[in-house]
Order: sequence, then structure tokens, then C-alpha cells
Amino acid sequence: MFGYVTINQDELKIRDYKRYRSFYCGLCDSLRRRHGIRGQLILNYDITFLDILLNGLYEEPLAEKDFRCIAHPLVKQHMASNEITDYCADVGLILTYHKMLDNVRDGEGVKARAAAGALKRGAEKCAERWPRQAEAVAAYMRSLGSYEKTGKHELDIAAGFTGTMLGELFVYREDMWSDILRKMGFYLGKFIYLCDAYDDLPADRKSGNYNPWQGYDQQADFDAFAENTLTMMMAECAKEFEKLPVVQDIEILRNIVYSGVWTKYRRTRNERAENEEGA
Repeated sequence: MFGYVTINQDELKIRDYKRYRSFYCGLCDSLRRRHGIRGQLILNYDITFLDILLNGLYEEPLAEKDFRCIAHPLVKQHMASNEITDYCADVGLILTYHKMLDNVRDGEGVKARAAAGALKRGAEKCAERWPRQAEAVAAYMRSLGSYEKTGKHELDIAAGFTGTMLGELFVYREDMWSDILRKMGFYLGKFIYLCDAYDDLPADRKSGNYNPWQGYDQQADFDAFAENTLTMMMAECAKEFEKLPVVQDIEILRNIVYSGVWTKYRRTRNERAENEEGA
């Protein structure tokens, strides 16, 4: 994904930060076990959030242990993982693989082709285990690519493709919580897509690449408009999140939903404002 769904560490208690790190390390270990060192390279905060969310909802037993790894050879790290962690590792690999294929189609060259080739076998195995999720990601890439080629800039439509895809990844199993998880993932996916596009806007202006904010950015109050749009997306996401009967790790999850998701956006907006003042 895009690295937006992370914690606001400054507002997180030390014990909760350690707990968050245990999920992050558990996911890293799951990627290594299931997909090798190449799999570990796709580790990100977004799928860590999904791991914590689904574990908070289903409260399945976690295997916890202390271990040393290549990244931390001197100090043992605490790790927490289970079958949900393995699920998150698999869907993360599927998503990254299709993103690499999309980069190849966009003509990004040898590196993108090599990355896709390295993940291909693992992604195919994951697709066999999770066909609904794999098809959702493949359909997302097709639909978004086709829409961007039209040159249209309807924010809800452009962002909706990411939302629909992420909604499917949020559904670990079809049950009484599926509709809520789909809606939560849908609005979070729209938020992520629009945040990423907002971040890329200056570069896309120069390169001529598609960006859904094009046209809107000519408004005098564009930054306020963009923030209001993003706020509406996260308000809907948070409303669905609060419907879930989650108690386990609730402070970590609320830190991410209400604060952490905004950290990258705030940094981008502040840097942009500073550059404008210095110009």
C-alpha cells in the first residue's frame, strides 16, 4: 500500500508502542517464513494495521516469543503472530506483486520487471489461497488504469477503485462483520488514494502524469477543500470502525484511525507551505 496507515508515536504510550512493534515484527517473520527474504521487503505499516485490527476483532490466540534477527542482531525483539498475520502477509504480497506488474505496464523498465518476477511465484500461491482477494486486486489495477486513461477527474470514482479493493482485503472471512469491514476498508482506501495523489501533485504537474486533484488544485481554497474531502473519508471510516466490538489493542487502533493516518499528510502540507513561503 502507501505507508499512510501508521501510528502517531508521540501520542502512543510506551507499552502500546512495544505492542505495536510486536505485531510489526510478527508480520516480518511471517513474510520471511512464507515468502523468503524477498517477502520481507514488502513489509509495511498498512498491513500491520490490518493485522492488529483483525486480531482485535477475532481475538485468536497469538504465538509470542523473543528473537534476534538480521535487522536487530544484538537486542532480542518481541514478536506476536498467528494465522491472521499469515493472511495479512499473503494479501500484502498479492497487492505488491500487482503494483509491480502495473509499473511494468507503465514502462518503468528492468527494475520493475525484475521485482515482479521475484514475487510472481509467491503471489500465485497466495492467489490460490485467497482467490477473492486476488481477483479484487487484479480488478482494481485494471479498473483504475482504464479510468485514468480517460483523463476524467471525478474524485469519488477515481478513489473508489482503491476503496473497493481494500474493502475486500479487510474481509478475512465472510461473517457478521464483513459488511462493516468492507465499508471501513472502502473509506480508508479512498482516503489513502487521495492522500497519495495529494502528495504526488507537484511531481505530477511537472511530469504530466494523471492525478485526480488536477483542476481542483486551481481553486483558491484548494488546500482547505482537499483536507475537508479527506476528513469526510476518514469520518466515514471511523464510524464503521467504532461499530466493531474491538477491545484488544483498541488504543493502538484509535491512535492510527484518528491521528496516525494524518501524519504523512500533515508533513506534506507543512513542507509545501514552507516552500511557498520561501519562494
